[in-house]
Amino acid sequence: MRASEDGVSPADGEERTFATLPPTRGRGFALTWWGQAWLRALEDTALDLGQLKAGRALARAGAVGAVTVRPGRIIGVVRDRDGTAHRSDVLIQELRDDEWDRLLDMTVDRAAHIAALLDRDMPPHLVEDAATAGVELLPGIGDLEPECDCGAWDQCAHTAALSYQMGRILDEDPFVLLLLRGRGERRVLDELQVRSVLRAAAEDPGEDTDAAVGVDAVEAFAAGFVLPPLPEPPGLPAAPGSPPALDVETSPAPAVRPEALEFLALQTAREAHRLLAEALSPHHADRPVPTTTLEQDAVRLAAGEPGREALDRLATASGRTDEQLALAVRAWSYGGAEAVTAWEREHTLTPEARARAAATVDSAWEEDERPALRNEGSRWTTADGRAQLRVDGYGRWWPFREEGGHWVPAGSAAKDPATALAAALGTE
Repeated sequence: MRASEDGVSPADGEERTFATLPPTRGRGFALTWWGQAWLRALEDTALDLGQLKAGRALARAGAVGAVTVRPGRIIGVVRDRDGTAHRSDVLIQELRDDEWDRLLDMTVDRAAHIAALLDRDMPPHLVEDAATAGVELLPGIGDLEPECDCGAWDQCAHTAALSYQMGRILDEDPFVLLLLRGRGERRVLDELQVRSVLRAAAEDPGEDTDAAVGVDAVEAFAAGFVLPPLPEPPGLPAAPGSPPALDVETSPAPAVRPEALEFLALQTAREAHRLLAEALSPHHADRPVPTTTLEQDAVRLAAGEPGREALDRLATASGRTDEQLALAVRAWSYGGAEAVTAWEREHTLTPEARARAAATVDSAWEEDERPALRNEGSRWTTADGRAQLRVDGYGRWWPFREEGGHWVPAGSAAKDPATALAAALGTE
């Protein structure tokens, strides 16, 4: 059956109009596999890729007005960048009555197909089974026929924009594809119900008709790769959650300390909150991902102020004295595991990295303001021995100051040596 001509009422009296969609940025026009199949039919047919590109730009900019869908035809008004409006149509061949009969009979045989359609989903097996029955649901190369009052004889930017917008509409409701092929949602569901009732009446009366209709396991497994789009990332809670209290009537096992478990649960919640905050921060993917050793994780726990007994155990377990653990906790407060590493270990620089670091130090101050610094490896120390800068493998400068004959952490890392030195001297 030829697509219905403009001005002729649809064969089944059905027509749907979709409101103008807002401009879209940063996403494809189709996320579902059937929406993408629609766009492939468009892109594989077009002879002029420049018109496709222009059509995508118009659709993204929100230049496509309300879209009307009726059997065999999509109608929309598309505005050029100068505001000129063009009536555009995209035609697709409707299914014949005998094709609809085969499609509906096949669908009734598969309860999962009906359930998926009602859930606004189109399982791949429905399309494959329809093709086996000689019915092509999705358009192929050459199945989309453009018409536009701009006078183009092939796909123009206006019909391309309308087709791209149609990909977004199909994403939301695959019944629109069935309407394009000749029958709307209500008619399709009514006919499926009639066929289901007739099929049940024809069954053997001795058969247990109350038994639940199952889903073919092979079909369910094959459709498992069709995944919905990922949800939006979660928002950051205002504060870490509070773990439940373990003060219960049941006595703990001899080796279990409830207060220690409560502390670990609280620290885990805090760490999860911190990691989520980092993951949601801008440019998270560009930042280095540090690895945390058991010794460094002991510092993280000590930073949570667990109490004297736990601090002693953490110091012993991490091979530190109480004083060393306290300094490691101070470093942790300035930059986590990376700050602890900068305090406890010297970074080995390649000759090229050392030359870059030296050049960075030379350019950090004006000639008459540059402090006297002596360099050993990855460390630059002031002439009076009061402050020290340590550069790591990411080009960041960690400030330290001398206290009681030891170098102690004095601040967070900085990309600028002058900023780090000001922190070490307490003059920032």
